[in-house]
Amino acid sequence: MISVAAIRMQQFGVQFYQASLTASDIDKLVRFEVLSYGEQGPAPVRGGRKRAPSKINWDLLERRIASSEKAYQRHIIRRKIDELVQYYEQCRQARDLPSIPGAVIISADEKLSFEATEPGSVLGRLKVPEREGILRAIDGQHRLLALHADIDHFGDEMFTVPAIIFDRLPEDHVVQMFVTINAKHTRLNPSHLVSLSGRQLYQDESLAAAHDVVRALNDREDSPLFGEIKLLGVGRGRVSQAPLAQELKKLFADDEALGGARKSAAFREESKRFFVNYLKQVAVVFEAAWQGRKYSIKSATALRAFVRVAPDVIRAVDQQHAERTDFRAIGRAIAPWGRRIGALRFETDGAWKRSGTTVEGLTKELRLALQYPEGAGV
Repeated sequence: MISVAAIRMQQFGVQFYQASLTASDIDKLVRFEVLSYGEQGPAPVRGGRKRAPSKINWDLLERRIASSEKAYQRHIIRRKIDELVQYYEQCRQARDLPSIPGAVIISADEKLSFEATEPGSVLGRLKVPEREGILRAIDGQHRLLALHADIDHFGDEMFTVPAIIFDRLPEDHVVQMFVTINAKHTRLNPSHLVSLSGRQLYQDESLAAAHDVVRALNDREDSPLFGEIKLLGVGRGRVSQAPLAQELKKLFADDEALGGARKSAAFREESKRFFVNYLKQVAVVFEAAWQGRKYSIKSATALRAFVRVAPDVIRAVDQQHAERTDFRAIGRAIAPWGRRIGALRFETDGAWKRSGTTVEGLTKELRLALQYPEGAGV
C-alpha cells in the first residue's frame, strides 16, 4: 500500500479525496489510455514526428499509452506534450512558478481505505494499493504524460501533484464526468492573453515594467525577437519569458544603476523603445550569431547578460549626450563588442561550451569590452 496525506470530501452523497501524490507515485500508479476502434485504429498519439525537434523519447512514451474500445480519452496531441515539457523545464529553471498547481482528476479501479487522524476528522491518510495502472486520469492526462516524459530530469527533488481521487466510480459516471469537463472549452483565447499588459497582471512596478519590455520585444514587428518569446509558457517562441523578465525586474529595481531615482523613473517610460533598439544593434554587431542556428546568443544566459550590462551601455550613450533610446548612439556604444568579442564567441559547440559560459562570466566580458574598446589596459 502507498499511504498519502488526504482530505475526505463529500458532495451530494458522493465521497472522494483530495490528495498529494509524488511524481514517482503518479509514474507508478497511473495508466494512460485512449479510445480506439479495433486493432486497425490510428496510433494513440497525433501529430507528425518530423515537424520539429523534440526532447521526448516518443517510442518509450507511446508504449506507455494503451488503446481500447472501452476507453474515453481523446488521442494524445504531440505538440501539447512538447509544450508542457518545455513549460516544466522553464519552471524548474526559473523556480518562480509551480508547473502543476491545479489538481488532476483520477479514478481508482479498486477499493481505497482512509484512516482519519482522529474520529470524525476529514483529514487523514489515504491507502492506495501499490499496483501499476490502478489509477486512470479523467482530467489531466496530458499533464501527467508530460510529467512522465520529463521525470528523469527531476533528480532527487521533491515534486508533488495535487489530485482529486474517486473510489471505484461506475464507468458511466466516469465518462459523464469526462464529457462534462471537456465539452466546453474555457481556455482564454490566445489573443486575449496577448492583449494583457504587464501592469494588469503584475502589481510589482519593477516586474510590471519588465513584462512590458518583454511584450514589446515579442510583439513589435521591428524587434529582433518578434514572435520568438514563449509568453506565459505558451506559443511557438523559443526564448523563455521568465528568466528574461526576472533579469529586467532586477534592473528596474536598481535606481542607482540607471542614474538615480529621477532618471530611473524616466527610463521606465522609454524602456520598451530602448530595449528594442538595443537588441536590434546587438543583432547587427553579432549578425552571424543572431541569424545562425548553431549559436547560443538567444539563450537565457546570453539575453540575461545583455540586460545585466545595459546600465553600462546607457552610461556610454549618456556620455555621447544623446537620448538613451537613440538607435545610432546605442550602436556606437556597443561597437567594441564586434571588435573585442565577435560572433564566434556565441557558437554553441565552440567558445560557448569551451568557456563554460555563465551570466556572470559573459557580463564581465561585455563590460570589459565597453571599458577598454581597443583592448588597452586589459
